[in-house]
Amino acid sequence: MRSLFVIFSILTLTRYANAQQSYEASLIPKELLPYASAVIRNQEINVEVKDLDNTLYHIKTAITVLNKNGENAAHIAVFYNKSNVIRNIKGVVYDEFGKQISKFTESDFTDQSAVHDFSLFEDTRVKHYIPPVTQYPYTIAYEYEVRRKQSLNFPDWQPNSSSVTAVENSSYTFTCKPDFNIRYKETNVPAKAEISTNAAGLKTYTWKAGNLKAMRPEPYSPNRENYMTEVKIAPQNFEYEDIKGSFTNWQELGKWEYDKLLLNRQYIPVETADHIKAITADIADPKLKAKKIYEYMQEKTHYISVQVGIGGYQPFLASDVDKLSYGDCKGLVNYTQALLKLVNIDSYYCIVEAGDRKVSMLSDFASMDQGDHVILCIPFKNDTTWLECTSQKIPFGFLGTFTDDRLVLACTKDGGKLMHTPKYDALTNLEERRANFTLSASGELMGDMTTTFKGTQYENRDYLLDESITEQNKIIQRVYNINNLTVQKLDLKQDKWPQPVTTENIQFKARDFGVDDNGKIHFALNPLNRAGAPPRDVRNRVNDVYINDGYTDEDEITYTLPAGYQASRIALNVSISKPFGKYTATTTVRDGKLIFKRRLQIIDGSYSKDLYPELVDFYQRVFDVDRYNATLTKEN
Repeated sequence: MRSLFVIFSILTLTRYANAQQSYEASLIPKELLPYASAVIRNQEINVEVKDLDNTLYHIKTAITVLNKNGENAAHIAVFYNKSNVIRNIKGVVYDEFGKQISKFTESDFTDQSAVHDFSLFEDTRVKHYIPPVTQYPYTIAYEYEVRRKQSLNFPDWQPNSSSVTAVENSSYTFTCKPDFNIRYKETNVPAKAEISTNAAGLKTYTWKAGNLKAMRPEPYSPNRENYMTEVKIAPQNFEYEDIKGSFTNWQELGKWEYDKLLLNRQYIPVETADHIKAITADIADPKLKAKKIYEYMQEKTHYISVQVGIGGYQPFLASDVDKLSYGDCKGLVNYTQALLKLVNIDSYYCIVEAGDRKVSMLSDFASMDQGDHVILCIPFKNDTTWLECTSQKIPFGFLGTFTDDRLVLACTKDGGKLMHTPKYDALTNLEERRANFTLSASGELMGDMTTTFKGTQYENRDYLLDESITEQNKIIQRVYNINNLTVQKLDLKQDKWPQPVTTENIQFKARDFGVDDNGKIHFALNPLNRAGAPPRDVRNRVNDVYINDGYTDEDEITYTLPAGYQASRIALNVSISKPFGKYTATTTVRDGKLIFKRRLQIIDGSYSKDLYPELVDFYQRVFDVDRYNATLTKEN
């Protein structure tokens, strides 16, 4: 699904060339230079809907690259296919003084398939050009047109789409016939749309922005959609790949998708249908039936990207997936939905914006470009279940961080409706570790530990499971980063039902773990789970604090101390509580054993920017305590 959206997003990143303007770098307003790696000197994006099946995009851009970090802004990439035709690409490159270095045309572009490494079928190609310039600053100015045979999707206007790019001038003009109705959503725009009628009697909507500064990177910032300038446009009536439709809300859009893209694509061959009924015949519980069918689908199929057909929006026929045993997210969801239907289990085909950062559908603005992935929802009574159909290993009813906690569009026979995927909170995302170590007088450490991972932390060891034992041992040594660590035994196990749990059991030893210092032994009290370096302190912060994922880590390490030694520098009793997190670390000594307990909980959510100094201090204190060194001395 993503390839179609990429076409639009690339368009919004393009900039324009104006032959009458001087592109001397020294003419850039000084206030636009802080934090900027590139500056958009001028940008004009013009979109004209000539007819429902004919939309023209005219792009002009001029952008000055200030340093190597701004190179991406100078990379021109224009995607095309049989429904999107590129015309009249041309441009000029200038040096820092505005003197022309070179010209380029379409013949200078590299033309290649846009097929991804994971894609089997994809009919989109890309022309791209990178100016062969290494002397900074320089300016690239260019223009081109793209004619698209559709009126369903339009590019978002994002003049400051990169935080390291400043904007001197940018404009977006949308032109259409008076009877072509649109809706638009403005976010953080400097000025509202200018709406007028041009000399040809066409309606025009124009947005302008200027003197937009680059933004200083701020740790723990919200998603860019919350603070960057953006305009989204959606049509009322449209045509797409010869299919007409209309919508003004999510219900109508979901209804069009169900009726035009999904309906009558779920025939399952008789042999498979009979098999599904047979393997579920003795299961009374509908949820267990669904689990059996889901696991059958996982064993039979594998994921591969498919971006052909109706703009990459329509799934493969279920019968084709059954025959070929592969499909993309759309095809595998449609196939699973068809299998469930055989045993009278209803489900919803759901479109979602996937990724570790949580991005929801806009509840007040429906448009076709707000999703890049498809998952399945089974609305059991009082027990809604969600399925990720592209993984052969993910547990039934588990989504993980790729699609959790966000609004998605469910396409049903009654129309579209927004639903919220499960939220895994800080207590659910639990890592529990229990370790029993023996420390010798020579400083050698040996023992075993068991760690369980639950909630989204269930996935923490997924990357290890397909590795050989030898490779697993090598990797786990880097995970725990204990000097001279030798893994004697490593066992990883995943239990998928009823609640996903990953269990890690390790036996190991490490020579010279404790350092002898004139009869004293010094060692790291917490060698297993240390917080990383705290975020940098940012004065005059602009953005609120945003924590995307919450979790809880609980560690308990019991050290059996060497005979004849006692703890002399151990006492530790730390407790920190903040709105965004809690941390405790304690030690106790009894019967020749030292017990260290640690608990760190991070609570996801949005917080006032005024709390950021406290967040930095919190992580600094956690960082310091996590590196606390214990000292043992010989008993008299």
